Amino acid sequence: MDDAQKKSNFFKDTLPGIILCLFIMLLGMVGADLIGEVLKGIGILEADSKSPVSGIFVAILLGIIVRNLIKVPGLFSKGISFSMKYLLRAGIILLGLRLSLMEALKLGAIGIPLIAVCITVGLGITLFLTHKMNQSMRLGTLIASGTGICGVSAIMATSPVIKAKENEISYAVANITIFGLTGMLIYPFLANFLFADDPIKAGLFLGTAIHDTAQVTGAALIYDQMFQSQAVVEAATVTKLTRNLFIIVIIPLVSYMFLAKSKGNKVDRDNTVSLPKWYTFIPLFVIGFLLLSVLRTIGDATLVASGNAFGIIGEDTWYALYTELSSFGTTYLLGMAMAGVGLTTDFKMFKGLGLKPFYIGFVAAVSVGLASLVLIAMFGGLINM
Repeated sequence: MDDAQKKSNFFKDTLPGIILCLFIMLLGMVGADLIGEVLKGIGILEADSKSPVSGIFVAILLGIIVRNLIKVPGLFSKGISFSMKYLLRAGIILLGLRLSLMEALKLGAIGIPLIAVCITVGLGITLFLTHKMNQSMRLGTLIASGTGICGVSAIMATSPVIKAKENEISYAVANITIFGLTGMLIYPFLANFLFADDPIKAGLFLGTAIHDTAQVTGAALIYDQMFQSQAVVEAATVTKLTRNLFIIVIIPLVSYMFLAKSKGNKVDRDNTVSLPKWYTFIPLFVIGFLLLSVLRTIGDATLVASGNAFGIIGEDTWYALYTELSSFGTTYLLGMAMAGVGLTTDFKMFKGLGLKPFYIGFVAAVSVGLASLVLIAMFGGLINM
């Protein structure tokens, strides 16, 4: 098959599904804005506020509706799979531009370990309950990643490494989305009740206890709008972005743990079957994520030192460059991938997988929240930003 024919087949077989994902993603963005306008109209949000609901979340819901009420013809299948696989990875790589290691340093020697403990609680509780309740370890690993690190993005980053099935990905995304949104709506008021006199503690709580980046941002905006504290928004954002950096370590770790656990009872006594080398668990897109994060960090550091990023790029240009590229990745590429998740989510899969994974996700979410509250009450006063 020559190159011209390959290109022709790509456009014929793959492009329709990509266009469908793009359309669903754009509708999700419009839908999120409409929800924001409704909330402004009834007085919950101020006139100049952004919608606390993510366009990605709305895109997932729209995709689910299309899949279960309208059905999706086979014509779109390859393009949907392409979006979930390749556009997802490209989006995660560009996400690295949002995360500067210099931001993480603001949390100091207390804040970063505090985040690490909260992540460990999320991972440990989820995997422990998954094992005790005899549930799919692959599904449990997805829920653990989403609960511990950064919600849907972590699930999608883990899924190709452990070769998760589409119904498992959809279930894990639904799990994380439900409990993350619940936290987004409830935790701002709990944070104010417990930490009203300390915006850093309140921001730390929102940033460590809520799953997804968009949900943390939404919760922080709700807090600011209800209780007038911009400092909470900054603290929550820095905390969540620092937490997201752990994807570099956690994705390979949970993938290794998954394979070790799943093969634990199948390895022969003569050890003819062995685990792959540790470095094979580090996906290329995670390396790309790390490289762009380092690039962002160097750019920020040279900007502070000389007034120009890398000595040649002005402040406004550098800000526009990494903001636009990261926004393209997180908004469009990840949005299309999430639309693909919705378009492959069949309600029948909930019947097949049962409700126990939802119970596991609920307990894990509550455990992370409690761990966050205890640690912040004990050590939050030592953190200055």
